Amino acid sequence: MESTESSYVSSPEAARKRSPPPPKSPTSENAEKPTYVRFLVSNAAAGSVIGKGGSTITEFQSKSGARIQLSRSHEFFPGTSDRIIMVSGAIDDILKAVELILAKLLDELNIKDNDDAEPRTKVRLIVSNSSCGSIIGKGGATIKSFIEGSQAGIKISPQDNNFYGLNDRLVTVTGTLDEQLRAIDLILSKLWEDPHYSQAMHAPFSYAVTYSSMSYAPNGAGVKFPNHKEDHSNSITIGVSDEHIGLVLGRGGRNIMEISQVSGARIKISDRGDFMSGTTDRKVTITGSQRAIHQAESMILQKVANASERVMD
Repeated sequence: MESTESSYVSSPEAARKRSPPPPKSPTSENAEKPTYVRFLVSNAAAGSVIGKGGSTITEFQSKSGARIQLSRSHEFFPGTSDRIIMVSGAIDDILKAVELILAKLLDELNIKDNDDAEPRTKVRLIVSNSSCGSIIGKGGATIKSFIEGSQAGIKISPQDNNFYGLNDRLVTVTGTLDEQLRAIDLILSKLWEDPHYSQAMHAPFSYAVTYSSMSYAPNGAGVKFPNHKEDHSNSITIGVSDEHIGLVLGRGGRNIMEISQVSGARIKISDRGDFMSGTTDRKVTITGSQRAIHQAESMILQKVANASERVMD
């Protein structure tokens, strides 16, 4: 059974044990000018947001007044196997919609937790490189004030040079639901002031990115070596630690077949004892279009990452 959204860990009571809502956006003008926020959810979490026949997403749009869009099931943020949710409209409407979505995900997981304290969870926002500066501020002053004002943890990922053409970074907000909403309010109100940010509202969900020739991947996956046997069919080889190779294969080869079918890539795993040079990592060769390779690699890395997170927990 696949794990659902690892970023949202909660008890079912979370949405009902909440302190007063976060303060409204600072100016009434914000309520007029439309803007947007984008964040990541797993495929499983995306299904619960959509609901049967689109019923849940329709209800959330009606209650909030915001527009909610999701990337298609094969459109992931580069380097992940997570889909993208975009919520657009007036800031207060966006915040209401985000609250409904995050509360839904907390309830859906229904994890039994005897601790009465409201859990601290993670949500990853997508922000363009050019707009991250306004969140950070001079000498980090702005992000520090946001952390103090919201009591949430806010961390901006470094620019990912593994993908040429990727101009977005992830802003991870960690805290209770109320703390996250206060932080998102502060971040969004700041981004609203940035004219470049609003211009990207109508950008497509899909990312046209290509790989750098060599890069390192986290959680036991090693260096990529591009192969150029055929011009129309690219190939890369990544290393996956021997202890994690079973997760990629799955019982009876189920996982690797699913990854191949979903991505359209061909995947070959080296025999036992056939390791990447100087490591104990098995070779996983992925062949296909750039898009197919990207998706297959993301799915493989996610399986390895999920296992590593479970070990750390």
